[in-house]
Amino acid sequence: MTTFSKFQRSTKQIISFCARSFSALTVLFVLSSIMAMSSCSDDDTPTETADLVLNDGEWTGTGEGRSGSIIVKVLVRNHQVEQVTMVSQSESVFAQDAINSLVEKALGRRDLMSVEVDGISGATLTSTGVIDAINTALQAAMGRTADADKNYTDGTCDIVVVGAGGAGLSAAVAAAETDSVLKIVVLEKQGILGGNTNYSTGGINAAETAIQQELGIEDSKQLFYDDTMRGGKYENIPSLVRNLVNNASATISWLTGLGADLTDVGLMGGSSVRRTHRPKGGSAIGPHLMKILKAACQKENIELRTSNRVTGLLSAADGSVTGVRVQNADGSSYKLAAQAVVIATGGFGANIPMVAQLQPSLSGFATLNHPGATGDAFAWVTNIGGATVQMANIQIHPTAEANSHILITEAVRGNGAILVNNKGQRFCNEMDTRDVVSAAILAQTQGEALLVFDQKVRKSLASIETYTSQHLLSEGNTIAALAAAVSVPDETLSQTISRYNIQQKAGRDDDFGRSATAMPVSLDTPPFYAVRVTPAIHHTMGGLSVNTQTQVLRADGTPIVGLYAAGEVTGGLHGANRLGGNGVADIVVNGRLAGLAAAALATGAMAAKAAV
Repeated sequence: MTTFSKFQRSTKQIISFCARSFSALTVLFVLSSIMAMSSCSDDDTPTETADLVLNDGEWTGTGEGRSGSIIVKVLVRNHQVEQVTMVSQSESVFAQDAINSLVEKALGRRDLMSVEVDGISGATLTSTGVIDAINTALQAAMGRTADADKNYTDGTCDIVVVGAGGAGLSAAVAAAETDSVLKIVVLEKQGILGGNTNYSTGGINAAETAIQQELGIEDSKQLFYDDTMRGGKYENIPSLVRNLVNNASATISWLTGLGADLTDVGLMGGSSVRRTHRPKGGSAIGPHLMKILKAACQKENIELRTSNRVTGLLSAADGSVTGVRVQNADGSSYKLAAQAVVIATGGFGANIPMVAQLQPSLSGFATLNHPGATGDAFAWVTNIGGATVQMANIQIHPTAEANSHILITEAVRGNGAILVNNKGQRFCNEMDTRDVVSAAILAQTQGEALLVFDQKVRKSLASIETYTSQHLLSEGNTIAALAAAVSVPDETLSQTISRYNIQQKAGRDDDFGRSATAMPVSLDTPPFYAVRVTPAIHHTMGGLSVNTQTQVLRADGTPIVGLYAAGEVTGGLHGANRLGGNGVADIVVNGRLAGLAAAALATGAMAAKAAV
């Protein structure tokens, strides 16, 4: 146990590590005050904390970091934070500095912390977990009830959204925008919002956008369609691909209207041109997207219930879906009836036994997914006759950091990095599709490779600073120094980079066919960097069968009335291989469409009821 006090800022102690474990019944969480929303129930949460006083005493709070539960004790004296004790946590060693910094920021506070204001760059999930843990304690000190301590009972709303990641919040916001009268509840089994969206770094693919035009990028929806079909080995369901392509540019406009910064457009593997929209400087898209969607949920008075696990669907005699069954954090259950249910629970990439059963070749692989990506929704839907499609199509991402399995975004390669093996040699077209690059890496010694780049590439992509703060990068002021740091032959690495630079300047990769567009810079500006990478389970491309209206389908192709789905929980869009940038496009485009469709059904039902 480590204690931090107002009088001990210069004597930080080593933080103890606890066993890594996740349990919906032991993880207690609460959103910061910015996420307190108007409720459909009688137990409304206040939206302001300015008039609430911290009561003196010792208070305990829990949050969820990247690797598990974070538990703190907060001592309040004279109505302000006097001391913070880190009881237990299981974050990686690189997160210790971020944890120390966040605890220091808490000392002397009289109100809640903010993820957006107080969070530490480069440690988004750890920051959120620590801040949530401290805020849980502060909420208790204010006499407020944490989500995990609430016991909801049977109730009704117009629309229930299951899952509070990018797809779920996109659906909720889009639905709320259509009619302010609609009562919308978002249910999240984890104690934190975001799901896999919190991990996303790449961007959102879209063609023929105003942003592309401003940047002079020539693209077309047809080219976007062709790239996606080719990348998916033509196993994609064409109507779903066309639907994504046709609605992506409008969704970019919708997001920017909510305040999103998508002004940087980069290149991802398998795309013919730059179409991956992301924040200025190439910052990670996921945390930015969640910030925008959280704020929109607050504005639209959408109720967010965390630590509420859906266990099944309610249905009528005619087969239509009429709501959900839910489990409170203490194990008690309730029913929530609704006119429409949107499933946005994500994929099953963290359910290793399920992955191995469907794709035995992936047995033993690490996963890049958050712990809640376990595929719960498939049983609910198949139990009422819903169909699934292409469940064995599971993608591995070629560049996970070899030890921590932290995702290294494809944008690093898109901005100019190369891959070399332990001999210092290139071995593939780094910008080929993910399945091809992954297979090439697995064919190397120990199934690993080194991602190598220079200072120009680092400066071109803000996401790389995250890896720097996580201490994932090796560095050298010369190629020889970098080679020594990563234990590869310096002469070979120097020759490899020299040859690549010559080909880059000529605009032609004679060795592996990397296009001139995909070789934006030569690697000649020190310092030089490398990170050791290996493939890991990334995206489950199979899922619930849906149509272009996001309705969930039965095996005979008929829709289940009242049931919609969006994001990674659905199947057929990506085929056998997902292109980088299409995952976030999927969740926001189809999340928005699902919200609009659910709202249309709910408002229609309201009108019919009013007419009786």
